[in-house]
Amino acid sequence: MADREFDIVLFGASGFVGRLVAQQLARHAPDGMRIALAGRTRSRVEDVRDGIGMPWPALTADSGDEAALHGLATSTGVMVSTVGPYARHGLPLVTACAEAGTDYADLTGEVLFVRESMAAAHDRASATGARVVHSCGFDSVPSDLAVLLLADRASADGAGELTDVDLLVRQVRGGFSGGTVDSLRHQLRQIRAHPELRRDVADPYALSPDRSAEPDLGRQPDVGPPSRLPDGTWVAPFVMAPYNTRVVRRSNALFEHRYGRALRYREFVATGDSWWSPVAATVATAGQALAGVAVGQPWLSPVVDRVLPSPGQGPSEKAQREGFFRLEVRAATTSGARYRAVVAASGDPGYAATSVMLAQSALELAASRRDGRRGGVLTPAVALGVGLVDRLRARGFTFDVHPG
Repeated sequence: MADREFDIVLFGASGFVGRLVAQQLARHAPDGMRIALAGRTRSRVEDVRDGIGMPWPALTADSGDEAALHGLATSTGVMVSTVGPYARHGLPLVTACAEAGTDYADLTGEVLFVRESMAAAHDRASATGARVVHSCGFDSVPSDLAVLLLADRASADGAGELTDVDLLVRQVRGGFSGGTVDSLRHQLRQIRAHPELRRDVADPYALSPDRSAEPDLGRQPDVGPPSRLPDGTWVAPFVMAPYNTRVVRRSNALFEHRYGRALRYREFVATGDSWWSPVAATVATAGQALAGVAVGQPWLSPVVDRVLPSPGQGPSEKAQREGFFRLEVRAATTSGARYRAVVAASGDPGYAATSVMLAQSALELAASRRDGRRGGVLTPAVALGVGLVDRLRARGFTFDVHPG
């Protein structure tokens, strides 16, 4: 990237998650990597830079200033954005990066935004070689990489393609960021204002590049009542399933369905197999439904804002350290073989672990920039793959795959 002034620019560095990503880059970027921090207010960006003790340039740009965003995009090989909701603030930066041939990574979990990004930037990014990689945090790195590893292991063993794959959230401690809540609120209000968008969001292949090329596997609901799996485990819907499942299906399509054309992918919260488990699953299901209604209703905003974090807010360092997650992903194959993957990490998933995932995604993009990889609006599995798995393992993440 000698033709660019910087290797990585972090846009949104003065936000809560932006600060955490800046800290991660300061700790783990290789010597000599040229990094700059950017945001709307120079003094706030300088405070972050001075706080982490790095001599990085502090740049200014507003998410609505297309000329400034073009300048940022042409100055760097990799752009990282923590400025959301992305549906409100993100598209101009994505299109600037696609035009400039600049790799891009963010934390979005917004189906409608990614559809906009695909329509506006995929063809141009493919032509310039820019890798636009959405969802490089808890949405949707663990899901996307776990299914990639399962498919690769089954293929290496000659066990055929994947069929039914279920992700179970076994353990989690931590909360969602204020930015995630705001993004959910924005998308729900978009749908409320434009009811025709509901069909797009509900489509299990909403993010697939060619909807007509996808198989007809019948209904694949992401939400529903509590249920019991064949092994006796009670489950409730996982709040991130309506987004993560579409990312995994997009990866499969971009890989020309190498995971399998009969892939059925679901995500749940596991509540166990005791007498209390169905009650816990019912409570979890009802709680998610009520939260979704509350976040989407403007007249409830004052109440929601008192309970949930606001954009730019987050937990204490102690709460971040004490957080963790453990996911189990079960896969069946066309040969009848079965595999399991475990993805786990310490650190609050919405903040601490997400900042590690985004920072390592940026470093992997920078390291592989000259590898001649495909451009376009991609997914973590397609753009970063095993390279990101290796980096996260080096930071203490678990990615284990085994038969069974």
